[in-house]
Formats: sequence, C-alpha cells, structure tokens
Amino acid sequence: MTLTAILFSTLLLVAITMVATRFLGRNAGWIAATGLGVIALAVGLRIPEILESANSPSGLAAVREVTPWIPSLGISLGLRLDGLSALFLIIVLGIGALVMAYSARYMSERVVHPHTGYFAWMLLFAFAMTGLVLADDLVLLFVFWELTTLCSFFLINRSGEKASAPAVRTLLVTAMGGLALLFAVVLIVVRTGTTVLSEALTDEVWAQDQGFTAGIAVLVALAAMTKSAQFPFHMWLPDAMVAPTPVSAYLHAAAMVKAGIYLLMLFSPALGGSIVWQVILLSTGLITALLGAFFAMRRFDLKEIMAYSTVSQLGLIVALIGLGTTAALATAALYTLAHALFKASLFMVVGIIDHQAGTRDIRLLHGLWRIMPVTFITTLLAGLSMAGVFPLLGFISKEYLLGQMLDAGTQIWVGIALTAIAVLASATTFAYTGRILLGAFFSYRGTNHADEPEGTHGQKKEIREAKPLFVGAALTPALIGLFLGPSIAALYPLLGAAGSAASGEAYAASFKFFGGFTTEFALSLSIYSLGLFAITQRRRLDTFLERRYLKFTAIDVVEGIRTGSLALGKRVGNTTRTDSPAKHLAAPWVIVGFIAVAALFIVPAPAAFVAGDSWTDVLWLVLLVVTVVPALITKSRLVALILVGGAGFVVALWFFALGAIDVGLTQLLVELLTVVALVLILRRLPGTFHPVARSRQFVTAMVAIGVGVVATLATLAFTGQRDMSAVGQYFLDEAPKDTGGTNVVNTILVDYRALDTFGELTVIAVAGIVLIGILRSRAMLSQRTPDLASWENTALARTEDNTLPIRVVARWAAPVIILLSFHLFWRGHYEPGGGFIAGLVGATGFGLAYLGARADRSAPVKWPYQGLLASGVIVAVLSGIWGYAAGSFLKPVRFDIPLPWGGEYGFTSAMVFDLGVYIAVLAIIIAVINELGGVRPSNIEPRSYAGAVLVASRFERFEPNSPRPERLGEAGSSGGQATPKTGSSAVSDSLETGASS
Repeated sequence: MTLTAILFSTLLLVAITMVATRFLGRNAGWIAATGLGVIALAVGLRIPEILESANSPSGLAAVREVTPWIPSLGISLGLRLDGLSALFLIIVLGIGALVMAYSARYMSERVVHPHTGYFAWMLLFAFAMTGLVLADDLVLLFVFWELTTLCSFFLINRSGEKASAPAVRTLLVTAMGGLALLFAVVLIVVRTGTTVLSEALTDEVWAQDQGFTAGIAVLVALAAMTKSAQFPFHMWLPDAMVAPTPVSAYLHAAAMVKAGIYLLMLFSPALGGSIVWQVILLSTGLITALLGAFFAMRRFDLKEIMAYSTVSQLGLIVALIGLGTTAALATAALYTLAHALFKASLFMVVGIIDHQAGTRDIRLLHGLWRIMPVTFITTLLAGLSMAGVFPLLGFISKEYLLGQMLDAGTQIWVGIALTAIAVLASATTFAYTGRILLGAFFSYRGTNHADEPEGTHGQKKEIREAKPLFVGAALTPALIGLFLGPSIAALYPLLGAAGSAASGEAYAASFKFFGGFTTEFALSLSIYSLGLFAITQRRRLDTFLERRYLKFTAIDVVEGIRTGSLALGKRVGNTTRTDSPAKHLAAPWVIVGFIAVAALFIVPAPAAFVAGDSWTDVLWLVLLVVTVVPALITKSRLVALILVGGAGFVVALWFFALGAIDVGLTQLLVELLTVVALVLILRRLPGTFHPVARSRQFVTAMVAIGVGVVATLATLAFTGQRDMSAVGQYFLDEAPKDTGGTNVVNTILVDYRALDTFGELTVIAVAGIVLIGILRSRAMLSQRTPDLASWENTALARTEDNTLPIRVVARWAAPVIILLSFHLFWRGHYEPGGGFIAGLVGATGFGLAYLGARADRSAPVKWPYQGLLASGVIVAVLSGIWGYAAGSFLKPVRFDIPLPWGGEYGFTSAMVFDLGVYIAVLAIIIAVINELGGVRPSNIEPRSYAGAVLVASRFERFEPNSPRPERLGEAGSSGGQATPKTGSSAVSDSLETGASS
C-alpha cells in the first residue's frame, strides 16, 4: 500500500464508520478497529523496505511520495516514511484500533449515535495524526497539526454540559502553540527557500546562523510543549479529563500528546546541537516530570492520577530528547513505545473499573482483585511497566533513561544532577503506581472493609468482571509490554532506524534485556526502595500533600487570562460601541490617533507639499469648495443631496484628468446610483434637516476641517511630487506576463488580489441579504406625498403622461446601456472596464427603467436578485476551482478564442471571476432599488424573511388622521409609525414573533 493510500484510507474509514454507525450503533467500533488494524499492518509491511535501505552507507532510510498540491507555490502533498514516522504511525494506528474496539463495548448507544459523531471524530483524529507523522512538507505538517487541535477540541467539547470550559481552555493553550509553529514554518520556508521538510532540516543555515537556529528552537519547543502538556502548559491535560475514557486513552497514549513528542524528535537533526534547545527541553522536561508526579500523589480519582502521570512521563521523554545524542533519541523512541502501551492499558482499565463499580475514587474502592481478577492482572502488568519493574518493557526504557542522564554533559556534576532528578521522579512514579493498585483493588487506607465495594453514594453494588471483549482491549497492550521486554532484540532495527532519523546520524540500537549489576540497576533498586517507603507512609504523605500551598491553580491562571482578555476587549470596544455616528466619528482618541499616525509620514516629507505643475488642480479644488460649502449651510435635504452629488462628480472628473479612467468611471457610476437610492429615501423623510445647536455645528466643523486637512497632507506626503513607486512599476512591468491583461487596475483586482476581492464580493452578498431582511422585517415609513386633491386638475396629477418622456428614452436607452455594460465587461482585462464597472453600468439601465415606471407598484424590477447575489459568489468560487483543477492555482488559465473578423481574443479564468462580480453588483443595486422604492400596504404587519433576530421590535400604528411627527427618532417616526419598543420588551417580542412565525 502506498503512503498516499495509507493516509487517505484513514479518511475513507471515517465515512465508512459513519454509515455503519447508523445501522450497527456502537458495534461499528469493530469496523473502525478492523480498519485501523489493517492499515497498521500495511505500515508494518513497509518497514522491511525501510530497514533494507538503512543498510546503505549513510545508514539513513526513507520512502518518499510526492503529489502536486499547490505547484505555483512549491507546496506538495509530500509524504515520507522513515524509522521515526513508522514507529509513531504504528502507535497511532495500533493503539487507535484497540481504543476503537474498547469503545464498541464501553460507549452507550446514545453517545455513539450518528448525530453525535463520536467514531467520526475519533477516526478523524487518527487521520490527522497519520498525516502529521507522514508529512514531508512544512505547510502540510502545519495543516495536520492544527487538525489535531480541532479534533481534540470537538471530542472534549461534546462530552457534556461541563465540558465547554475545559474544551475552550485546551483550545486556547494548544492554539497558541499552533501560532508558534506557524511562525517557525514561515521563517524556515523563507530562509531555506523550500517547503520540503527533509530538505529544510538538512539546510546549511542551521549551522551558519545560530541566532536563527535559537529562534526556531524556541518556537518549535513552545509548540511542542503546549501539545505535550509541559510546564507551564501542563494544566490542559488533566483539565481535559471530562472527556470519555476512550478519548482520554487515545489522547494520552497515541494522539495529542504524542504529536508534541514527534515534533521535537522530528526537528532534532536541525536543532539538537543548539544550547537553547537543550536548556529548554531539559529544564522544562525535568520540572514537568517532578510536578506531574507530585500532583499524581495528591489525587484520589484514578483518572486524574493517570492524567498527571502522563504529564510526568512525558516530561522524562522531553528531557531525553533535550540531551540530543543519537543514543538518547533512540532511548526516547523506546520510552515513547513503552509509554503508549502501558498508558493505553491503564486508561482503559480505569474506564472498566468506573463502568463496573460506578466510581473511580480509590477511597471508595476495595477488594476488586478477587471480583475482577483479569482486570487486576491487566493493571498489575501495565502498572509495573510504568513503574519500571523487571521484566517489562518499561524496565528497559527506564534503565537506559538513567544511563543517558548519567552520561549527559561534559562535567560529571551535570550528569549527577540530572540523574538525581530523574530518580526522584521515577521513585514517585513507583509510589503512585502502588497508589493505583492498592486503591483500586485492595484497601488504600489499610482498614478492614467488606469484600464488596461501595458505589459513589455508599450503597452496596454488585460488581462483576468485565466481559472478555471489553477487558481484552486493555489486556492486549499490557501483554505486548510483557512480551517485548524479553524480546527487546526484535525492536533493534526499528528503534535504530527511529534514532537515526531523529538524530540525522546512523545508529545501531542494542538495548539489553538485563544489563547486569550496573550503576543503572543500582539506581533502579534505590527507586524501588524509595517508592516502597512512600507507599508504606501513604497516610502521612496524604496529610502532607493534601495541604493547599497556593491559593490558585494552573486552571485558575488560564481562566483568569481568558476572562481578563475578554474584559479588556470589551473595555476597548466600549470606547466606540455606539449607535450614534457623530460619537463614533468624533471619538477624541480616534482623531488624535489619526493625526499622530499621519504626522509620522507628513513631517519627513516636506518636499511633497511643493505645488505641482498642473494649474487644473486649483480649478478642481475651487469646484469642490463651491459644492461642499453650500451643502454644509443649506437646510434642504434635496439641495444637500444635489450639492454632495456635484462634489462626487467633480472628484470623478478629477480622476479622469489624472488619467485614472477606471477609478473615475467607478466614482461617476457610484454617484449616479447613489443619487437614485437617496431620492427613494428622501421621499420618506422631512424636507428639511432638524435644527442643530450652533455649538454642535462649530465642533463638527472643526473636526471635519481638521481631519480633512490631515488627510490631505497625508495624501500629499504619500503621493505628492514623486515618481512611480516600485510596487506600481512592478505591476506595470509584470502584469501582462503574469496575467495576460494590460489593464493593471483590473488585473490587480481579479488576479493578484483575487482572494481579497472575493472577500469583498462576499460582503456585498451578505450586505444584500441583511438589507432585504431588515427592510422586510420592519414597517414601511409612509411617503411624504403632497395632497393630490389640490393637484387633481393640474398636469402634476397625470403621472402616466409625466413619465412618458423618460419611458420613451428608457425604451431605447436601457438596452443600449445593458449592451454597453457587456462591452465594458468584455474589454475589462485589457482596457478600462471590468466586472465592477460593468455591473454599475448595467444597474443604471435598470434604474432608468425604474424611474420611468407609470406607478410605484409597477416599478420594481422582476429579476430574482436574491438568487443573483448567491450566483455571483458561486461563479467566483467556480473560477477558483477551475484554475485549481487545471493545475494553475493562483495563476489564470488562458486560451485564445478566434474572432469572426480575424484575430484572437485572450480569454482567462479571471474573467469568470469578474463575471461573478458583475452579477453580484447588478443584484445588490436591483435589491436596493426594489426594497427602498417598493410599496407595501400599510395595514400589513411586517414579518421577517431573515429570522427572528432581525425582528427587533413590533410597531404600534397611529390612526390615519393623527398628527405626524416632524423628524425621526421622536415620539413616533416621521412616517406616521410609532417608535419601536426598546430594551427587554423588544427582545421578548422579537423572540415571540420568531417562534410564532
């Protein structure tokens, strides 16, 4: 089976198991277990290939497969199987198969129901880990790293009402490590010039630039420490114990925490020689080993003891990796395998005890060794391996760990100090192993109890041994640990290949089953003695350890940081969180900040303010003053609209004079359509502005003038009296070669920054949907139509005759305008035009037809603008899919179309994207015209088309003859409607409306 097939077989297994769960319920776990077992066997069949190539002169072996992914960026689906990834892959898949089989009997039908997706998330976790250990591309590595974070979050979060907070804390801690890894990946790719992981790790930059190496060492270590629960990020692992026991077993033994260990060993060839790397891993590893063991001795819940024991054991592995030697890395690989076996077994045993006895509290459990002998034997084998007792695999790994610690450093005192800490942590491990065995199966306190354990509430409960299929999943890894101890020689090739891959040097493993009466064995005897002494003094130790030495816990610290960040964000947001535009725009710190930032660019560029050569600039400024100043003085809304529109037209003409044809066209068309939209709004507003105090006028004038002056000076500082910028020249030179288009403005929008334009396109679609929802969910404001009775005998009353001229013009002008929009769209890649401009031009044709309608009720355009909004986004997405499918991701697909009159037209996939822009712009303009200008009967209660949330209030209606308020926002709106309810009553009404509809 190829590496690609191995990877995607785990993903296919997700879909198969989801379907099987619908028919088989929890028994689908057997299918998942079988599938993972088969894939693990396929990996095992590839190991001889690795070992055979390991006999090459270099001593290093790997199988590689490369599938193009994003070739334009040099990113591929690169997979690599060497000794290290093979070892971790067997752990991921093998332990995963056992946990799936265990879940088939542990989980209830309710928990594994298809809608809950338990098996799907667990298998997706296995897929993420498989991709992580096989990835030979830095980008691919990061993608799978983050996927493990998401899988763990969802598996924890779905575990009940109390799981939300632990899941969020876990996500925050591990996501922070993900950001650190992202920074490291970006720096490595930029510095080495490749995304291929195996090539980047052997680059010369690691030896040449120690500062760069130290920086990457800190980032990678931070990422791994958050994942592997190393101090000070250790708290999330015990906090995540709210998850079901099978999830915890997989997290602790093969998945989440092993991802951090794998990352450290993966980067060891490049970072192992860095003193920063060694100091970080050794110090944090040994501190974590001691803290985890100490906390495990304080707990009475079996699951919590296991959680803190995982923290402690991982600390020892991290310290081993920090030593950096090939022998130490091979020993770390051995310890990782031993830990995966005994920790998977122990966690599953905890679940069996909890399932059968109804409690995990060692103060309530006693006498289970007689009732549950198979479970007891399983726990004994796995516990002795964790404690490092002969002849289990854990004994060998612990012996060689001590040996590597003794040989550490160039001075003997360094080795002695490291070994002393490791001995203390291992002795505590022996002690809490006794705590587990005595507490679960005998009598922890040493008092006399009846042979039948009590339940969580003290009642007698009949307890039986678990069924063979249930306990068998836990017994299997314990027996493997027992078998591999005497058969350690069978692991030499794989462990040697793993050590070689982790160090970058050839290494032949030769772990002995029993090394004789060595210093390491003497240290083991001292560990047993200290551990036994701690077990005999457990009552006194409990009294000492149960004291609370700090008033807070690590979880309190993380929760405090989280809540503090939210509170700080709320305080910052409150400074501008207002519904008043005036307060929002006139916030002092906004204005001061704007002026201060602008000054940084204005002061260093005095030459920019020298007058230009063109006298026409003065003319445009005078025209702007002529339009803007009267707009500020007038009291009439209509006059203000005309003047502001005039200012917009002056700006458009200025753009044309400067040669910015595309920008000028856009400005001109936006002004035209804005006038149409505002006219539709003005007919529902009073004719004049409401009075404003002179003091407010003065303040707003000063703010406007100040901001305007600063903005002008900043613009001159950026653009005044200078030649073409380097960026602008780059686009002029490269755009025709990169995109095939000569209209640089258009190519920037639809080629270079198409993803950003797609975001803006999505905003247009969402704005249109919100606009439709809001306007349809609120009562229409009544129109300010004069009394038609006084016009009855005048020409103003004959609306059909009055609209005749514009209808005649629209009859021939509208089709011409639509054809013009098609022309602008077609030429947009090469000449001024494009999808946005063409959409605006097309919309003016519909606006003309709207204004020429005989009556309001016949005016709305009958086009399905809601569907067009969605279609515009879909077409833009399809253009990207087309490019990707054609193997030209982030580059346009181009082909030439023969023209009937001769020559060829260069059509590119970017024009399909531009078509999506055209459709969406056209749709939102039609939506604005229809929704603002449409007329609905005033006696129809508004209903929401966008959900109950948009129905902000219900409206009480005035009688037809009641006086109408003069302005919005006073008692009753100007349209003759009452003011909406506010506060809790409005929310209540909103919810009731949504529920009833």
